[in-house]
Amino acid sequence: MKPIHPILAAAALSQLFSPLSAAVTGKVIEYPVGGVLCEGWHVHDDSVAGRRPAILIVHQWTGLSDYEKMRAEMLARLGYNVFALDIYGKGIRPEPPESGKESGKYKEDRALFRKRLEAGLQVLRGLPETDPEKVAAIGYCFGGVGVLELARSGADIGGVVSFHGGLATPKPEDASQISCEVLVLHGADDPFVPPGEVEDFHREMKAAGVKYEFVAYPGAVHAFTQKMAGDDPSKGAAYQPEADARSWEAMKVFLDRIFGP
Repeated sequence: MKPIHPILAAAALSQLFSPLSAAVTGKVIEYPVGGVLCEGWHVHDDSVAGRRPAILIVHQWTGLSDYEKMRAEMLARLGYNVFALDIYGKGIRPEPPESGKESGKYKEDRALFRKRLEAGLQVLRGLPETDPEKVAAIGYCFGGVGVLELARSGADIGGVVSFHGGLATPKPEDASQISCEVLVLHGADDPFVPPGEVEDFHREMKAAGVKYEFVAYPGAVHAFTQKMAGDDPSKGAAYQPEADARSWEAMKVFLDRIFGP
């Protein structure tokens, strides 16, 4: 018998079930990554039997929050098995400006970032509700950076979706390792992702022959899917209802296509 991966063994010790509706259930999963204990969130529809396509969610810069849990529930209601991972570690949920310092640690150390991403992916793969042949990842802001980094690491998944995420990488040559499809949903007026970064990303993807789609929403700035960003685009980050709705629909079409009927 194949030995159980230590991350999955620890995940089996998870607790704190929380009914979100009559059928959709959320549960904390604790899992170790090196010497750090991480705390993710698993959501699925327990009225559905058997395995199903699965989605990994990578959080924004303040860490795993109610926002990612909300998105996880939305995905579970669409029929997916969902795990929102924890990059930072249990109890590390910084607010700005500390969140910039914390997220910066992983942007500067891509090996560490990839290690935390892969650990979360392994938890998702090991869940009994997951169809291991149908796995994708989505991420918001810092999490958008994360899913692109996961793709550049050569992760064996069907696709990644970045919502208003950063696009830069210290090693654009790693795009040659991407084996999945990529969807980038971008605010056309995002001041935190300048045009030069967008151009570099297009060159990177094209040079590596990656199958990708890039959608830019006019008038949208950074964090356009997040109501907690406020409604003042002059600050560089703001909620934009139309871009939020359109990007969610674009993600649904993408997932339907890569997973099939």
